[in-house]
Amino acid sequence: MENRWNHSFAKTLENSLDECVYGSRLIGSDPALVLHGGGNTSIKAPFDDITGKSVDALFVKGSGWDLATIERQGFAPLNLSRLQDLLALDSLSDPEMMRELAASSFDPGAPAPSVESLLHAYIPHPAVLHSHADVVVSITNTANGEEFIRSIFGDSVIVIPYVMPGFELAKMVASIWPTQAQDHTVGMVLLNHGLFSFGRTTAEAYARHHELISKAEHWLDECAPIETTTVNDLPRVDKLALADLRKKISDSAKQPMIVCRHTDPLSTRFVQRTDLASLATRGPLTPDHVIRTKRVPMIGNNIDAYERAYIEYFKHFEERGGKNLEMLDPAPRVVVDSDLGVLTAGRTISESDVTFDIYNHTMSVLERAEDHLGGYVALEPADIFDVEYWDLEQAKLRLAGPPPALAGTVAVVTGAASGIGRACAARLLAKGCAVCGIDIDRSVETSFDTPAWLGLNVDVTDALAQIVALEKAVDRFGGVDIVIPAAGIFGVVAPISQIDATNFRSVQAVNVDSVVNLLQAVYPLLTRSPIGGRVAIIGSKNVAAPGQGAVAYSASKASLAQVGRIAALEWAEDGIRVNTVHPDSVFDTGLWTDELLEERAAKYGLTVEAYKSRNLLKTEITAAQVATLAVELCTDTFAKTTGAQVPVDGGNDRVI
Repeated sequence: MENRWNHSFAKTLENSLDECVYGSRLIGSDPALVLHGGGNTSIKAPFDDITGKSVDALFVKGSGWDLATIERQGFAPLNLSRLQDLLALDSLSDPEMMRELAASSFDPGAPAPSVESLLHAYIPHPAVLHSHADVVVSITNTANGEEFIRSIFGDSVIVIPYVMPGFELAKMVASIWPTQAQDHTVGMVLLNHGLFSFGRTTAEAYARHHELISKAEHWLDECAPIETTTVNDLPRVDKLALADLRKKISDSAKQPMIVCRHTDPLSTRFVQRTDLASLATRGPLTPDHVIRTKRVPMIGNNIDAYERAYIEYFKHFEERGGKNLEMLDPAPRVVVDSDLGVLTAGRTISESDVTFDIYNHTMSVLERAEDHLGGYVALEPADIFDVEYWDLEQAKLRLAGPPPALAGTVAVVTGAASGIGRACAARLLAKGCAVCGIDIDRSVETSFDTPAWLGLNVDVTDALAQIVALEKAVDRFGGVDIVIPAAGIFGVVAPISQIDATNFRSVQAVNVDSVVNLLQAVYPLLTRSPIGGRVAIIGSKNVAAPGQGAVAYSASKASLAQVGRIAALEWAEDGIRVNTVHPDSVFDTGLWTDELLEERAAKYGLTVEAYKSRNLLKTEITAAQVATLAVELCTDTFAKTTGAQVPVDGGNDRVI
């Protein structure tokens, strides 16, 4: 562990809470210590109320805040004396504990306090830091974990057997602390859980955390050195096999899921282990990981067998959760397969990526413990079940709120670097969709800064390049549900008597041929969509009302409209909807240059401004407005619509 404490910066902080925020961020931004909302921190300091009275308080991390980015308002100020009174009780249910913690807050607007607030309150030191350090769980999750910990740290740490977080854990620590604590005790190890360090200040607690982690790292380097081994490349995987598996996972989850494939060296080595089925199914590193990864991954691709096993697991332990416990969906969140690699599933790309972050750390810990420390040993399934169905843990997921309308879906958009294509991509992303955008303009690769975006530099007239792009999209997201072909060019404006054949063909190649090639390639993926495939073609007003001199463009769009109508006829029995949007005069796109605008306006005897709103509603059409309609056609709002030709032109008298 790198000691990243900057003493010069720390001196500029105003008070102990600011220092706690700084130390929390250092802990939270180190993925070897804390992952995605895990860990918690606190500082005991005076709280000055509105009357000027000062009261001893515990400022503890609030639920829903990530240590990596936490701010002052992420800490709940609690009445320390009241918390210590609660510890004198013989029992306290979870609802009672959370009610009392809320009642102990000096600020009703503060976040809900950590479920480990009572433990923080008990520890007789002002500053407390808690992490789930990889090196610590590597040691504790073994048959001789406690023995190893005591030999590494001696009596500089207190060792606590695993117990559920909350009141029960706080009471256990309170009973063990007096028997183990020494003047030189600087930390506490919770077996199968993590590490606490404490001190007079956060700076001291951080230094002690660094000291303890470094000792564990040194011991592991000596006793369980990481070996670099050569791994064989995984076989090439058919994109349809991935799409099939994604559909099965989505059906099991009863919602569309993003499924990401990982073939990095660690994942590849792990899935090629001969003991994979045994090692991967022993349980998570710490119980709180279960809400992201399920208790065990799926080995191979037998969804039915995994579902049956999960249902049996639930039935076996459901009485532990009390009455009316409702089973969570039985779909896997992690798949490990010797051919596919590691797959992670989630309602959004962020969920899938978070799951992989956790499992990426899990794999290295499993290997080290299994190969060098006598074998990996996780908590009993009953203990994991208790956390998986613990309402306080599930509440962490509910804080994110309901997923957006297109969460779990995957779209492919062509012409995505600018104009209507870019606007469609932006709209899809806003609705929670993962998007693969392709364009001949290389800027498409960085058009959006989000993990839900995969921008690929592709010439749509290259049929093979489009197929490769689809394979990359499936590798990243698991399949394809939505297609919006928006790539298009206008071509040279000229009468038929003067049109250049080469230019005419180039317009057809982009506006029609590329779409036919794309639809042909993507059809097998759309048939495997868990929501039913959806296509929104970007047509043109010129289909119904062509303009003089625009033969190449008008002919291409008329041809494209027929492609869409025929696709709607042919694909309906596969549950694939195909609709076409016909915009007119969308001037914030690359099709319209200043020269073309002036030329077309002059053709109609209008000024440029008058030409821009030459429709019945006297309004200008924007790319974003076209995108709104195109994307909406791909939602459940139009679940009963296919083969439609929908204008978005402000009302064109020639069309009407």
